Amino acid sequence: MANISANSSNIKPTDLRGILKYVPMFRDEVFVVAMDGSLIAHVDFENVLLDIAVLRSLHIRVVIVHGIGQQLTELADARSVPITNPHGEALTDKTTLDLAVETSALVNQSIMQGLTKIDLRCVQCNGIRAKEAGVVSGIDQQHTGVVDKIDLPLFNNLLDSGTIPVVTPIASDRNGESLRLNSDQLAAQLAEALKASKLIYLNAHDGLQLDGKPLKNISLDALNAYMESESDAIPDRLKSKLSNAAKTVHSGTPRAHILDGRQFGALLNEVFDKVGIGTMIYRNEYQSIRPARLEDAYSIFNITRNAVRSENLKERSQEMIEANVQDYYVYEIDGSIVACIHLRYWEALAVAELGSVYVQPFYQGKGVGKQMVNFAIDCARNKGIKRVFALSTQAAPFFAEICGFSGAELSDLPEERQAEYQQAGRNSKIFHKTL
Repeated sequence: MANISANSSNIKPTDLRGILKYVPMFRDEVFVVAMDGSLIAHVDFENVLLDIAVLRSLHIRVVIVHGIGQQLTELADARSVPITNPHGEALTDKTTLDLAVETSALVNQSIMQGLTKIDLRCVQCNGIRAKEAGVVSGIDQQHTGVVDKIDLPLFNNLLDSGTIPVVTPIASDRNGESLRLNSDQLAAQLAEALKASKLIYLNAHDGLQLDGKPLKNISLDALNAYMESESDAIPDRLKSKLSNAAKTVHSGTPRAHILDGRQFGALLNEVFDKVGIGTMIYRNEYQSIRPARLEDAYSIFNITRNAVRSENLKERSQEMIEANVQDYYVYEIDGSIVACIHLRYWEALAVAELGSVYVQPFYQGKGVGKQMVNFAIDCARNKGIKRVFALSTQAAPFFAEICGFSGAELSDLPEERQAEYQQAGRNSKIFHKTL
C-alpha cells in the first residue's frame, strides 16, 4: 500500500464525479510531467506514480521527464568529488558528466521499477538527440548539451501503444557521446514538440507565491511582468521552471503547472479540481475575441445563414442583430469574423442565455467555439450572473461534453423565455450551467 503523508488530510480529495467531467476534454491528450530529483527521492514518491496510473486509466498520454540534481549532489558529496553544476544549466566538466550518467541510470531505473510495480508500460528511449551547448558568455560549457532533435515519430508510436516514455537528462549527440541536459528545459521543449495540452512541473517546493500567499493561476503576460519586476525574490530552481513554462505557453502549450508533488493526490487535484493546489500559467485565449460593432451585423448575419437554414440556429434578421449588436461578441482573425456568440440577460434573476453560438466550418474543431462560450460565461459572471442556459437543436454534445453544461427543463427558464420557446416550436434541448 502506498504511503500517505501526514499532510494528506489537508488536501481536498478529488471525487470520481469531478474527474469524469474532464474525461472528454483530456482523452488522448499529451501531458508532459517533469519530476525533480528531490521529489523522486521523497518517501511519498509512490503516490505520484499512482496519480500517473489514474491519468493513464483515463486515456491521457503521459511523458515523464526526470531530474537528478539532488541525487547528483548527494553522490558527489559521498565520494568527496567536486562537481561544476548539479542541474545542467552551466558548465559540466568530465567528472560531473560521469557522475551524472551514473546517477541518471539509477534514478531512471527507480522510476521504471515503480511504474512496473503498478503495471504501467514504460520505456527509456533515445528519442532525444543532443548537441554541445558550446561557448556561452565566453565560457566553454564542455559537456553541457542542448536539444538538437526530437524524434517525434518514435514518441508518438510509443504513446499510441499506451507506453510511457521516461526521458532522462542525459542524451547522446550524433557521435553517441553523452551530454548533460537541463530537465526543466528538456520537458518544456518536449511539451512544445508533442503539442501537449499540459506541461506539469512536480517538485518538492510550493508553486509561485505573491506576498506570502500561493498564487493559484497567472496569465502569461502577468508572469512575464512578475519575473521582470520580482526577479531577485524568485528562487533559482523556481525561476528555471517559470521561464521554461513561459516559453512553452507562449509557443502554444495551453497550460503549464508548477506544484509540490509531495502532497497526497497533488497531481490529480491540480488537473481535475477547479482551484488546484499549485500555480497554473495560461495563455490569454481571448485575445481574438471582442465586442461586436454595428458594422459587424452584416458579417454576423452572413456567417450564420447556413446554420439557420439547417435549423441549427434560431433565425435572426440583420435588423434584429443590429438592434442587439451590443450583446454580441465576435472572434476575429486577420480582420475577418470567423465566429460569434450572443448574450441575453435577465439581471433581476441573475440568469443569462447564450445564443447564436456559431463557428465557420474551416475553424470548427479547433477549440474556437469553446473559447467563445468560456468568454461569454466570464462576461456573465462579471455581471453577477449565477446561471447561464443555452438552447440547441443539433449541438447537444458540444454543450454537454465539451462545455460542461447539464440538461435542464423548460421550467428552469425565465417565464418570458418559456413563452418564446413554446411559440417557436423548435423543440430545442435545454442546457444550463451554474457559475
